[in-house]
Amino acid sequence: MVTGIKKTIKDELEEREYQILAPYATKSKETIGRKKQRFDNCPIRTEFQIDRDKIIHSKSFRRLKHKTQVFLSPYNDHFRTRLTHTLEVSQIARTISRALKLNEDLTEAIALGHDLGHTPFGHCGEGILNELIPGGFFHNIQSVRVVEVLENMNLCQETVDGILTHSWGYKPKTPEAKVVQYADKIAYINHDIEDSVRAGVIDEKDLPQDCLKYFSGTQSDRLGKMISDIITTSVDSPEISMSEEGWFYVKKLREWMFQHVYLDPVTKAEEKKARNIVKSLYEYYTDKLSEHCNKEEISQLVCDYISGMSDQYAIRRYLDLFIPKPLSDDTNDDTLFRRINNEIH
Repeated sequence: MVTGIKKTIKDELEEREYQILAPYATKSKETIGRKKQRFDNCPIRTEFQIDRDKIIHSKSFRRLKHKTQVFLSPYNDHFRTRLTHTLEVSQIARTISRALKLNEDLTEAIALGHDLGHTPFGHCGEGILNELIPGGFFHNIQSVRVVEVLENMNLCQETVDGILTHSWGYKPKTPEAKVVQYADKIAYINHDIEDSVRAGVIDEKDLPQDCLKYFSGTQSDRLGKMISDIITTSVDSPEISMSEEGWFYVKKLREWMFQHVYLDPVTKAEEKKARNIVKSLYEYYTDKLSEHCNKEEISQLVCDYISGMSDQYAIRRYLDLFIPKPLSDDTNDDTLFRRINNEIH
């Protein structure tokens, strides 16, 4: 009697996707695959779960905890960083994907990896690098470079596509990637409002009155209504979208935030300093490498190095390179102990 091959946990998870996911959801067993074949096949995790784990265990993911979201190098622990933003995007995207019966593992992998290439000092850092680097700098493209080149994660092509297309203006190839595209906008609009209120830049009652009336209640209510809108509008459809009315008010909130927060003089007060740090570091390393590489190689190398820095590391390198150090590191303690020694002897 011939017995069948015992199924692995991975096999069972892949079968379960066909049973519970929507027909148009991206199935892990049907992945386009990776650029390089993996020979250490895992019997437990699906391909998209492996991608998620690769991203979480990467160095670039850990550095997100010290990268700015909106407010530069905040001492207040309650302000968002690029890492907490990423986690909020992931949770929102997973909620939507689960409700729509999409592949939650792929959604999570894309969400966790979408900002790996972001610069120190948030969009301010991205802006100055965009001015300095020939051809410009775009954090979504740099995020792809991080996973494909700098850390060579060898992710599934669906995950890479989602990371590339999370920025608005790109057309994702999977519904899961489209979910992340929406989740990113929803997350930063809502948590940036909360952080701005905490910073004293705005008061929540300053928000457009028609937006307050439409979304009603607390930030939690506003966030919940945005998520519910996507789910209700997209249910039983491979096309992920918001209602026309819901998207109108989301865009209005975003435009208001740009005018009153993102471009506000109080918020931007320290950005001139941050821009100077990035510019000075770029010019310093470009000059240092000029004897060893051609201009194109130098630009890419310096871009990779600076964009990977945390706020704190960029500031520390700037201090080390451009701020004079005292000749002696003697402290008052040294003087005290010398005096004690003299009196004893």
